[in-house]
Amino acid sequence: MTARQKQLLYVGAALLVVMSWTFYAADGPQTTAVLAGTVRAATLLALGAMCGMIGERSGVVNIGIEGQFLLSAFAAFTIASMTGSLFLGTVAGIGMGLIMGWMLAAMAVGLKVDQIIAGTVLNIAALGLTSFFYDRSRSLGMGKYTNIDLGPLAEIPLVGTVFFSRPPLTYLTMVLLVVVHIALFRSVWGMRTRAIGEHPGAADTVGIDVLKLRYFNVTIAGGLAGLGGSYLALEAVGTFSRAMSGGRGFLALAVMIFGRRTPFGAYAAALFFGFTTALQNQFQLNNTFDIPPQFVGMLPFVVTIIVVALSGLIGSMRDPAALGQVYEKG
Repeated sequence: MTARQKQLLYVGAALLVVMSWTFYAADGPQTTAVLAGTVRAATLLALGAMCGMIGERSGVVNIGIEGQFLLSAFAAFTIASMTGSLFLGTVAGIGMGLIMGWMLAAMAVGLKVDQIIAGTVLNIAALGLTSFFYDRSRSLGMGKYTNIDLGPLAEIPLVGTVFFSRPPLTYLTMVLLVVVHIALFRSVWGMRTRAIGEHPGAADTVGIDVLKLRYFNVTIAGGLAGLGGSYLALEAVGTFSRAMSGGRGFLALAVMIFGRRTPFGAYAAALFFGFTTALQNQFQLNNTFDIPPQFVGMLPFVVTIIVVALSGLIGSMRDPAALGQVYEKG
């Protein structure tokens, strides 16, 4: 049995176990709620995974996705509350993500700061700033995006409610998955992006400006994380609270790795991790088996550790050759 076959076997077994627990613990409307919660949780993870993916394909590690989510969510909620416009709030969240992406690029690419430290700086800064201004934001209030039914598709039993009766940012994320896939693997930009992540010196010799492209890629990738922050504040939750990203930026990195740094693979992994999150929420709601909520809340993170560990044991896609390396233009 090949490593790839073993990987699929482990994943299939894990999915089977998780699904069995779900249908044992929930039935009828509860099952629909769990599956809808899966898509809701997967959307944020997929956006974070695409952010990290574009950066790593370019050779830049981004562990600052958590901070990008958090500060973008704060910006989106604040602007939406002040203007009364969800759209302007979403734009503000994306704009904040772009700013933070540029800051990461400035540190990691321009100033050649260690990329892990640069990402950590973003996380700490986002947590500090949002905590400082949190008391002022609590007086603000705003609604959130509502579901949009896609005609007859929304009437399909189970699947229609789960996939075709969602708010607009969820649909936008699904469109972006296709766009990013085509851009990465079917365009000149994607070819150059993968080249600077693998062999930046060779890319430089054929006329590709490695530093400029890394700047650009890390910045636009921040916009995807900014959209994730907007989604979190204005669609998934509808408010802002301290540290509301809750470690999802780090989960997004695990999703990216498990999805082999491809958009569709990342979304499949995001659905899996989102399923564990939705299952955890349902268990807590039903108080299944009288398990303390602290242990139930650990479920997504325990699954993350197990899956990433198994990926390392049975073989996974290798990292881009120049990942994390500073490039000095000759």
